[in-house]
Order: sequence, then C-alpha cells, then structure tokens
Amino acid sequence: MMRSDGYLLDNRQSEAGERFDAFASLFDPTTFRHLAECGVGPGWRCWEVGAGGTSVVSWLAKKVGPTGKVIATDIDTSCLASAARPPVDVRVHDVGAEEPPGEGFDLVHARLVLVHVPDRERALSSMVRALRPGGRLLVEDADPTLQPLVCPDEQGPEQHLANRLRHGFRRLLADSGADLAYGRRLPRLLREAGLRQVEADAYFPVSSPACAALESATIRQVRDRLVAAGLATDEDIDRHLANVASGDMDLATAPMISAWGRKP
Repeated sequence: MMRSDGYLLDNRQSEAGERFDAFASLFDPTTFRHLAECGVGPGWRCWEVGAGGTSVVSWLAKKVGPTGKVIATDIDTSCLASAARPPVDVRVHDVGAEEPPGEGFDLVHARLVLVHVPDRERALSSMVRALRPGGRLLVEDADPTLQPLVCPDEQGPEQHLANRLRHGFRRLLADSGADLAYGRRLPRLLREAGLRQVEADAYFPVSSPACAALESATIRQVRDRLVAAGLATDEDIDRHLANVASGDMDLATAPMISAWGRKP
C-alpha cells in the first residue's frame, strides 16, 4: 500500500503479496457483502482507491461487465499488473495529494487505505467529490486502538511477546503518521462530508490461519524497523515468528470498520 520512502508497508517488498492474500481471506466476504448491498451492477463506473491487491478489483470487474469501468489506483501499482485489462484501468495515483482520476462515479471504495494517508481529509473530500449525485461511497478502515492486541487472550509468555511486538508495530505506524483511531470516526466523517443514509459496522477476526499469515508477513516486513527503533531484538522476532508458525496461538487483527453513504 505504501512506498518505502518513510512508509512502513511497501508493495514492492516480497511480504506485500502475502499481506494482500491474508487481507483477501479475512475481509473479502465483508467487503463483497457491502459492495453487493450498494447495488454494483452492469455498466457501473467504480473507483477502487489504494487497490493494493487484485481481489476487490477483480470482483468489481465481473460485476460491472464490459459496459462498465473500474479505475484501480495506488501510489505503487506493482501488484495490480494481472488486473490491468478491460474493464479495469490501473493508474498510479496519490489520493491524498492529487485530483480524482475522473468524476461521476457510481461507486468509490477504499479498504485499509485512509488510515495511512497523511492528508486524510483531502483524500476523503476527493472521493466524495468524484461521486455522481446518488453515487455510493464505501470506506473500510482499521481501528487498532479499539482493539490493540494481537493476542486478546494473553495467557502465557508467547502471547505477551506477541502483544509487545504489536505495540512496537503500532508505535511505528503512529510515528509514520497513521491515525490509529480513524476507523471509529468514519460514520461522522461521512456525514460531515455531506453524505446521506450513512451506516457502519465492524468485523473483528479473532483467530484464523489468515490472521497468522498476516502477522508473520507483517512482522517480517517491518523487522528491520522494529530492531532499529529499539522496539525488539532479532531474537525476539525469531522467537515470535516460530511461535506463530507453531499454530498454537489465537491471533487477532484490529477491527475493520465499514462505513457507507450516498451522495445527495
């Protein structure tokens, strides 16, 4: 999702694909349910913001068909090459710094994106502005401070180490400009942006193989940053990765809050 020049999670790192696969396993059912409820269908024009992986883009492409359009944007589109065929148009774009890649969209969607964008206010305003009257906005983002633990059932040294490393990762995210309480604000922000019929819900995976895969990939991806910041040692990380690989811990993710509304 993010570049390596100051950001933690670079799409060009080998672990990025593992993270996108884990996100798809964990969150696609929720995302697809909300998108279906928005009414996505043939001929729709959709903007997928910060697309990252291909699962949501591919789902939208099937729904809009050959008469529709899906513009998939990210600041690094290296993981989107396989989706770059009609009706999908892949573009390099920074939602927090550039004008929208079009207007009159029936749907604009962003998942696990805005929490990392420095100018979130501008990004959200841009997304709303790109909608046609009656168009739908669906924003889904994490709220790590709402549930900060990777092991909510902290019953031993393995879980304690996991939660300590998660705390370190959250420190890195905050230092990089991420808003770790952004998810809970989404319903209010969508209303303040002028949207109507605003609703929201949350999904909170507590234990699954995808949670373990996401944890392993994330820790490996930020390993050097954790060590350089003095938040963990290489020995800590090796021990934690071995614990995760054992399959004996219940690993959770931060809640993903989905908020949606209609432009008047």
